[in-house]
Amino acid sequence: MYRNKKSMELNTVEVWDGNVANGQALRQASVDVVCAYPITPSTGTVEAYASHHANGYVDGEFVMVESEHAAMSGCIGASAAGARAATATSSQGLALMVETLYQASGMRMPIVLCMINRALAAPLNVNGDHSDMYLANQSGWISIDACTPEESYDLVFCAFRIAEHLDVRLPVIINQDGFLTSHKAQNVRPLTDQDAYDFVGDYVEVNSMLNFDKPVTHGVQTESDWHFEHKAKQNKAMMGSPKIIQDVFDEYAKLSGRQYNLIETYLCEDAEVILVSMGTTYETTKVAADKMRAEGKKVGVMMPRVFRPTQIDLFTDLFKNAKAIVCMDRSAPGGQMGLLYADITGALYNTSSRPLISNIIYGLGGRDMNIENICGVIDHAFAEVAAGKLDGSIQRWIGVRGPELNYYNVEGN
Repeated sequence: MYRNKKSMELNTVEVWDGNVANGQALRQASVDVVCAYPITPSTGTVEAYASHHANGYVDGEFVMVESEHAAMSGCIGASAAGARAATATSSQGLALMVETLYQASGMRMPIVLCMINRALAAPLNVNGDHSDMYLANQSGWISIDACTPEESYDLVFCAFRIAEHLDVRLPVIINQDGFLTSHKAQNVRPLTDQDAYDFVGDYVEVNSMLNFDKPVTHGVQTESDWHFEHKAKQNKAMMGSPKIIQDVFDEYAKLSGRQYNLIETYLCEDAEVILVSMGTTYETTKVAADKMRAEGKKVGVMMPRVFRPTQIDLFTDLFKNAKAIVCMDRSAPGGQMGLLYADITGALYNTSSRPLISNIIYGLGGRDMNIENICGVIDHAFAEVAAGKLDGSIQRWIGVRGPELNYYNVEGN
């Protein structure tokens, strides 16, 4: 049975922003402990949970701490003690939390983190890009991307099921774009409290520190004797998780009518040019693809719903007939190629597929990327296909002011 103090009657359709949707999902999942140090633009998620707690809807604990490092540390302690734990953060908060991310995954704690994606300083910026999502990419956390408040709401439930699966037992991040999703109110079709909790299920304790019949130790020191084997087991669980993730997505679809996939595709079956993007940009690229299709250009769009672990096999199959792939990374690469570009080129390297692959850096610090810009990128890709080679640098920055910085001039910038 649903085990919170009391249920909340919800409308068939609610108008929620991404933070409110997260807070409702945490309430309905009956999270035992939320440790939080609020930071823009993720503050609304923990505020929503705190409000439900204050109003008697939550049979759990809301713990205000002194930093984001302490927030994840508190979640690790709660999870080690046998509690369902979650938190939220963004940007610099995630950067301060990074040390503890590795602790959580290394100790196989099934914590859920609602990440409201935001640019990393300096200079200081509170708007959305994917810098924090990318920062966490090697931390051993499963990372899943949402485009809308409803998707984030759904995926939080899925995250608990995935994280707590006995063959996974790894923490999960649910990403959403700062402000573009977190503060934009849209229609959300919520589950009932009972249906939501039945889907997530009761928390199953594994190696709980409070189970005195089976004493355990967490966070031990291994050095060279066992560290390698421990990390190999952790990685095996991570690389084996996609089947479980898809099974959870499929089960959720039966409950909600909303289907999620390891990678999301749109018009890719016969596409000559495929754009790869994440977050709200995926929604925009679909509109641009429709526009270009009306002009007779075979364009498709793909989003890695599951960003980590990397979906190498699916990439290989999807792109085998494409003539050009445009990888759109919304994060400053710091002297390297963007992660989507690295993932896809790595997947195709040992295959016979040789599409033209370019790396677009866009939208940093919340800079807008509109349909006109994307159509310009598509036109440029088709011109490159016709020429049989890339026109200029592999990596191109779009929408940067100043001729010395604007590596790639697209009409409409």
